[in-house]
Amino acid sequence: MINAVVMAGGSGTRLWPLSRAGHPKQFLALNGEDTMLQATMKRLESLNIESSVTICNEEHRFFVAEQLREINKLGSIILEPVGRNTAPAIALAAFVAEGDPLLLVLAADHVIQDESAFTQAVTEAIPLAEAGKLVTFGVVPNEPHTGYGYIKKGVKYGVGFKVDHFVEKPSIDLAQNYIESGDYLWNSGMFLFKASRYLEELQKFRPDIFEICKLAADSVEADLDFVRIKKEKFLECPSDSIDYAVMEKTDDSVVVAMDAGWSDIGSWSSLWDISEKDENGNVLHGDVLLHETNNSFIRTDKTITN
Repeated sequence: MINAVVMAGGSGTRLWPLSRAGHPKQFLALNGEDTMLQATMKRLESLNIESSVTICNEEHRFFVAEQLREINKLGSIILEPVGRNTAPAIALAAFVAEGDPLLLVLAADHVIQDESAFTQAVTEAIPLAEAGKLVTFGVVPNEPHTGYGYIKKGVKYGVGFKVDHFVEKPSIDLAQNYIESGDYLWNSGMFLFKASRYLEELQKFRPDIFEICKLAADSVEADLDFVRIKKEKFLECPSDSIDYAVMEKTDDSVVVAMDAGWSDIGSWSSLWDISEKDENGNVLHGDVLLHETNNSFIRTDKTITN
């Protein structure tokens, strides 16, 4: 049984002014007719997903509910009283899950252009996760990108590799060396593991986060479509990413390569990279007039009038 855990709490301010704290990029249609959140949910249709939970903050709860209802994929919505990064957010989802499902952890603001390759990578990783490994998906790099973290592959392990180590965003020269070596993958921030295994490793390496999230998730309150966490307890939780809290410390991390046209659209240039362009390399949205313009991203919601 697989539960999808979709994290939709980011602010997306690097795509300002289109993406803003009050209306971040995961709730915008940047690469097609669906919003990024809707596209993420639809991407799961070819997998055997038992249920889904979306994690967001209080301010965005109605965006999430409305957009998921539009595509008939509402599921559960956990409201974080305050943002505390990915390690606590995933812990909340693990604590409220029924039974001990596999958790497929995804960000709501990623683009996957080859959905069949995405499905294949996740499907191939299931036996590893069922065996107790904590699987992360490493994107096959196509350029020496300095905006992503990297994962160095260790020894072969099933369809994947033991994680040798994680690397922070490198310099361009170091990134070029990584690409040429063939030993590194981009860190996608997507994961697959048993809920119990994640909690076991979190308790081992960050017992403070484990205990606070456990207490915060006890006796959760249902409020219409939303699951409310105990605010007064969760406010005490330290902020930490799953990478720092668990994945860099555990001996059971495995990386599975994914070559699926992935992007986290962290900048206007990355959005230009994945968008359809005209003969002059321009990406156009809306009513636009051009004069001697090349390799530009131009978007407007306004209509040109005489």
